[in-house]
Amino acid sequence: MKDLIQNYKKQIAAGVLFVAAYFPILNWMWDRWFARDSYYSHGILIPFVSIYLIWHIRRQLKTIQVKESRMGIPLIIAGLVIYFFSSLFRVYFTSGFSMLLVLYGLVLYFWGKEMFWKISFPLAFLVFMVPLPEVAIVNISFRLKMFAATMATWILNKIRIPAIQMGSIIRMRTSEVVVDDVCSGLRSLISLMALGGIFAYWMKGTTAKKIILFASTIPIAVITNVCRVIVMAGVSEIWGPQYVEGIVHDLTGFMVFALAFILLYMVGKLLE
Repeated sequence: MKDLIQNYKKQIAAGVLFVAAYFPILNWMWDRWFARDSYYSHGILIPFVSIYLIWHIRRQLKTIQVKESRMGIPLIIAGLVIYFFSSLFRVYFTSGFSMLLVLYGLVLYFWGKEMFWKISFPLAFLVFMVPLPEVAIVNISFRLKMFAATMATWILNKIRIPAIQMGSIIRMRTSEVVVDDVCSGLRSLISLMALGGIFAYWMKGTTAKKIILFASTIPIAVITNVCRVIVMAGVSEIWGPQYVEGIVHDLTGFMVFALAFILLYMVGKLLE
């Protein structure tokens, strides 16, 4: 009993030190989650999803014998070293991942290998709450919006709506559509990958099928975003560019994500 109380005290102390050490990074992530036009507005939900996934298997976890493992110490040390150099050069992205590395090490150290592997997915899922660096987001967003503009222009011409592409602008006879960063599809891609990870985790099938399901989130997100650009271009040309702004723009975004969700669900069922 005395050893158990002592272990709880160590866990609480480690938890307090962990939060204190990484408070600046948690604050940075909070700002990125709630920034205007954030690509990580879902970030605040990720820890709660991980907690739910762990709670969902609570009965299985109760059967596991808790045993400290010194294998967690190298992970903790590696994470703290990365954090030190990341803080030195103010690289918040790697600081965020060092936080996860230290967390993995603490779980492994205090609860042992069996417990760690049992909750490995909920722990790994926390990756989706760490925002990518701005330079990566700008680069990926640019490539995605150019691809969307190119594909949408090609399809518009195939369905007899004359269009030409000028950078990220699609010009038609009487109107034009600008495929800006918000319409690049990166936001839906990141969110769909997180959702695909959960689908793959719950899917009944082999590891290979789970990987295929998760990987399918990328083409699904890209294709559905191209569909969104085509719809907006068609609406702009037929009814006028004023109908593409505001509620129509937002509504097509929701519809595209709903379509992506349905396609992901269908892929999962086909693989099962």
